Amino acid sequence: MVVRPVLRAVIMGPPGSGKGTISARIVKHFGMKHLSSGDLLRDNMQKKTEVGILAKSYIDQGRLIPDDIMTRLMLNELKGLDRYNWLLDGFPRTVAQAEALDKQCQIDTVIDLDVPFETIKCRLTARWIHPASGRVYNLEFSPPKVQGTDDITGEPLVQRDDDKPETVTKRLQAYDAQTKPVLEYYRKKGLLKSFSGTETNNIWPHIYTFLQTKLPDVSLKDAATPR
Repeated sequence: MVVRPVLRAVIMGPPGSGKGTISARIVKHFGMKHLSSGDLLRDNMQKKTEVGILAKSYIDQGRLIPDDIMTRLMLNELKGLDRYNWLLDGFPRTVAQAEALDKQCQIDTVIDLDVPFETIKCRLTARWIHPASGRVYNLEFSPPKVQGTDDITGEPLVQRDDDKPETVTKRLQAYDAQTKPVLEYYRKKGLLKSFSGTETNNIWPHIYTFLQTKLPDVSLKDAATPR
C-alpha cells in the first residue's frame, strides 16, 4: 500500500499579492484542500452560527476579530481534514494564532508571497467597477474602451473604497505591522519559504517547483501512462 505524503501548508501575502490565484493553482496541481479564513467567516456569518454572529458583531463595529474567535473557527474546521493535504489562507495572522495552531497541528511549510507594496498599490488602485453589473476593469490590463465608462452601458465606473489609494496604503501598512512578527515566528522555525517578484505568473513556477519536492502533481494523473 502506497502512503501518500501529508502536507500542512500556510500561504501568506498582503492583499493584492496574488494569493487567490496562487492558491487556486496549488489546489489544481497538488490536490490540497484550500481553507480560507475569509470564506469561512462569510459562510459562518451567512449561516448565523455562534461564531459567525460573534464575528459579525466585531466587524460591524469596525474592530478586529479577536484571536480566540478566529482560532476556534479555524481549528474546528481543521479537525475534519486530518487525512488531507491542506493549505491555510488568511490564518494565522498573529503570533498568538500561530502558537494556537502549533498546539493542534504541525505546520510543514509557509509560503510567503513577497510582492513590493508599490506593485500592489498600482495593481489595486487601477481597478474600477460598473456597480450595476459588477463588471471589473483594470486600467493596466483590461481598461474600458472609453476612460471612466462601462463598455456596454456607457455608465460611469466607480472605484471601491477598498481600492482607493489612501485605503490601500492603510491596508498594506496594517498587514505589515500585524504579519511581520508571524513571518519572523516561522522564519525562526525554519519553515518560511519566500517567493519574491512583481508578477504572479513569474512567481508561480518557483512555487510549483518547490511543492513538487513535497507532493506529486495530481493534474498529470490523467495524462500519465497507467502502470
